[in-house]
Amino acid sequence: MLPATLCGRLTLNTLKSFHKRTCYSCLSSLSNCYFYKERGTRHGLHSVSSSFCSQSVIHPSVRLCRTENYGRRWFSLSAPTIVNSAPACVQPYLRLMRLDKPIGTWLLYLPCTWSIALAAEPGCLPDLGMLALFGMGALLMRGAGCTINDMWDKDFDKKVVRTATRPIASGEVSQMQALVFLGGQLSLAFGILLCLNYYSIALGAASLSLVITYPLMKRITYWPQFVLGLTFNWGALLGWSAVKGTCDWSVCLPLYFSGVMWTLIYDTIYAHQDKEDDVKIGVKSTALRFQEQTKPWLSGFVVAMMSGLVVAGVNAEQTLPYYAVLSAMALHLAHQIYTLDINKPEDCWKKFVSNRNLGLLLFLGDSLSKHHQRGHRQEQPEKQEVPKGLPQHLESKYPSMDTAGTHRAQEDYQHEDGSEQDHAVDAHCDKRQDASSNRNKQQF
Repeated sequence: MLPATLCGRLTLNTLKSFHKRTCYSCLSSLSNCYFYKERGTRHGLHSVSSSFCSQSVIHPSVRLCRTENYGRRWFSLSAPTIVNSAPACVQPYLRLMRLDKPIGTWLLYLPCTWSIALAAEPGCLPDLGMLALFGMGALLMRGAGCTINDMWDKDFDKKVVRTATRPIASGEVSQMQALVFLGGQLSLAFGILLCLNYYSIALGAASLSLVITYPLMKRITYWPQFVLGLTFNWGALLGWSAVKGTCDWSVCLPLYFSGVMWTLIYDTIYAHQDKEDDVKIGVKSTALRFQEQTKPWLSGFVVAMMSGLVVAGVNAEQTLPYYAVLSAMALHLAHQIYTLDINKPEDCWKKFVSNRNLGLLLFLGDSLSKHHQRGHRQEQPEKQEVPKGLPQHLESKYPSMDTAGTHRAQEDYQHEDGSEQDHAVDAHCDKRQDASSNRNKQQF
């Protein structure tokens, strides 16, 4: 009995060190569930961890899992773990930029990767340095956007259960502190932007107006998700210009349009989590605009999204892997919408988060298709123009005019041209001989 008590105390102290604000009784009951009951069987945390976590007893950074190794626990490294291992004075700022919830950073970053992959040279993979640069930029700009959003929505956040604990709404960070922090994030992001070409610097700076004004849209229109789409998918334009030096609008605009449609899909699903609170505080969203007609609207957005991606792929000369991935994406989105329950917040969150995998799938398709383009182009014979001045009968003799045919045509042309010159020289010599003989006859 004594070893079990000691082990229980050790478990309790370990859990207490991870979250000092957790009550003693909850942690005690949680730690005791690892140890033998009267029958001598070991009871894991799997059956109780979900209920404890849902009540915020255990901080999300701690991932406890049932194992077969005599009840030992492992702690997985996750974004919340990183935030909660930081110094206490830094944690509110990390949560202000949503570092503990990386899904938003992924959704901002992925359109950049699509564009960078499409802009890669045929037979090449996307530029890893450019991908890393845009990754850091996405992290900072998403943090800046969340900071601006929380500064605008401080009073609204206090009235919503899900957002009441945000640092500004809870008072952990003041408005002035948030403003200084925002300036730091934007300065670092601008430093990253300066690593790009001048065209991309101007294009990236143009998106700042959208970043600032988006939080206000939920007060004005039922379509704030559309403005969010314009903001979050700016990387579809910026990624291409960073690689190529300018935008090819025949590719970038359809890709950007598809990204906006994608944002309308996943953020409408996300907005259904808070629709009851939004009605109470007077905030607008597409979830309130569509209500029970959400699925037909989302289906229309899917059709528009896939159409834009097809147009972008055709203009970028994408190959089979790209279109195979588009088929898989269409199936995923169809299943996502068909199984969606807009009245269950947990299901809405699950569908929302699954869009990260959807974006990664498209990036994979872009990359494989670009790599496949080299082999596809090598199979086609190199075409060359017919040499200027080639006689008409030789053009018809070599209709395909591949490389070898062009050389043969040139040789034949040179041979004929040489023969004609020889005949001209012989005729000229004959004329000179006739003229000299005539002069000799006149003298005699």
